Amino acid sequence: MLTIMKPIKSKLKNGLRIVTIPMKSSPTTAVLIMVATGSKYEEKKISGLSHFLEHMCFKGTKKRPTAMSISHELDSIGAESNAFTGQEFTGYWAKADAKHFTKIFDVISDIYLNSTFPEVEMQKEKGVIIEEINMYEDLPNQHVQELFMKLLYGDTPAGRSIAGTRENIKAMRQIDFINYKKAHYVPSATAVVVAGPVDHKKIVSLVENTFGNLKSTKKTGKVSVYENQKIPATILEYKKTDQAHLVLGVRSYDIFHKDDAILSVMSSVLAGGMSSRLFQKLREEMGVCYYVRSANDAFTDHGFFNVSVGSDTKRVEEVMKAILKEFSRLKIELVPENELEKVKEWMIGRAKMGFLETADSSANFYGMEEILKGKVVPFSEIEKKIRKVSAKDLKRVAQNIFKEKNLNLAIIGPYKNKASFQKILKIE
Repeated sequence: MLTIMKPIKSKLKNGLRIVTIPMKSSPTTAVLIMVATGSKYEEKKISGLSHFLEHMCFKGTKKRPTAMSISHELDSIGAESNAFTGQEFTGYWAKADAKHFTKIFDVISDIYLNSTFPEVEMQKEKGVIIEEINMYEDLPNQHVQELFMKLLYGDTPAGRSIAGTRENIKAMRQIDFINYKKAHYVPSATAVVVAGPVDHKKIVSLVENTFGNLKSTKKTGKVSVYENQKIPATILEYKKTDQAHLVLGVRSYDIFHKDDAILSVMSSVLAGGMSSRLFQKLREEMGVCYYVRSANDAFTDHGFFNVSVGSDTKRVEEVMKAILKEFSRLKIELVPENELEKVKEWMIGRAKMGFLETADSSANFYGMEEILKGKVVPFSEIEKKIRKVSAKDLKRVAQNIFKEKNLNLAIIGPYKNKASFQKILKIE
């Protein structure tokens, strides 16, 4: 049986944080270094740099001068490794047999500390990034998410693509990476997270020896999100597709808001599992979609509640009306107790399987908590918050966020008449 202990946190004198998740019987260990920076920390002219920098960190260090030397070393011990960039975070990780912990720690630390951004590799990687942009634009179910952010936040960091623009990518220089890293990859914005059969004191000693000499410099901040919506809004992108992809949602609250857990439960009531309201309505009853998802996407200074659907192009208006009807229902009716309990059990079960079963998933879960919220809370406390949510809580929050002026729709499909969709954006 896998034993997961409570996360333990320490901090070095320079501000760098260390989080360990002791998992006594785990056969693997994961190392994750997270930095509180991403696309929301970029000026328009360097939009996409956070993501490009993440790619470039795997292209060579002083100790490992080529991308091949890094990948060969990790492959030789059967390790998995990757990196990711969001609006407010960047992460670098590796996972391997627990006996290889020292090796993966050395490689990931080296990538963070000593990347050299070789000019030749940078020019080649520009083509890779541009093809990644092309790929996501060719995937309407993913591109529609970017479109929704653009609708909500316009030409601001929160409304721009994490990958940036082709023009920006082509224009980037080696000095851009050096300057950006110097401004954002600082100890106070960094957390080293280790999950597996590890000893916290030994990890702290190792991290201190590796990162302790970093100077405690001031972190460059980001532009705060400004919310100002007075009427429902629609953004439409014409694409000749066999399936329409839409996101319908409202502005909600940031990650620190007291109602964050309530919004998570509400999301699961709508589209958490195959017995959820929208799955049953749209897929089983109406037969108009394959996927339907719901989420409250919360960031440090803003959030939005949304439903995503891939639908029959001829029945999109029916789909929109069905979603809006469920929004209204949450405002008017109390969720029955048996349904609410089912949803909570589904959420907790999925969280334990998705976040806490493996070393890398646990490192990612607690790393996100630390880098975004500045604290690590044991999952047992998160579970208590979920179980505490009542039907009255759901109704109260639904009444606060599901207002007609807050409605937003992003849609990709074979449509040119935005007005026909805009007129449907009404709610009781």
